[in-house]
Amino acid sequence: MLGSLLSAVFYTLCGLLLITANLVAEETEPPESLIDSLEWKLEKGLQEKLAARKQQADSELSSFTTDGCSGGLSVGWGYLSESIEHIKEIHGHKPPWESCCVTHDRVYHLAGPREATALMSFAARREADRQLQACVINTGARRAPELSLQYDLSMEDVEQIYQVIADLMYRAVRIGGGPCSGLPWRWGYGWPSCE
Repeated sequence: MLGSLLSAVFYTLCGLLLITANLVAEETEPPESLIDSLEWKLEKGLQEKLAARKQQADSELSSFTTDGCSGGLSVGWGYLSESIEHIKEIHGHKPPWESCCVTHDRVYHLAGPREATALMSFAARREADRQLQACVINTGARRAPELSLQYDLSMEDVEQIYQVIADLMYRAVRIGGGPCSGLPWRWGYGWPSCE
């Protein structure tokens, strides 16, 4: 019985490896990682739709808008800071990294040059998400001396907490920020909807 289970697991893993190898082999340029390759495969068609939509004669870029940190993060932070005085006193009414989110929104609004190919747009989105991650990490490094005293933590602990926050935000925007989703924070939200 155990031998059959192990065989099934082995063959399943082999199948997944073959599928993954096939996905990677179809790349037009070498992916930076397996995750990048899989993300490209999932996003390629949507990036192509966005590129085509941006090229249409009736497509005009709207005025820039921002919700701060998307997905309810800024709204939730505001509620939390109003509910818990300690949060408001130490961190303020907005997430300490909200300026990172607004900068990120500016890039998402535009979604790269109008003439960008799908692959160029994908790379630009990935870079914008990496810049968001780095900005949050840098915010933690700047705030570490103050927060380490406030919370009786080492500066390294504070920086590690911000690293976790930055990593979670990176994954969230990679998963939820793709183009042509209809979401108000999608890549290319300044352009008309892809539909």
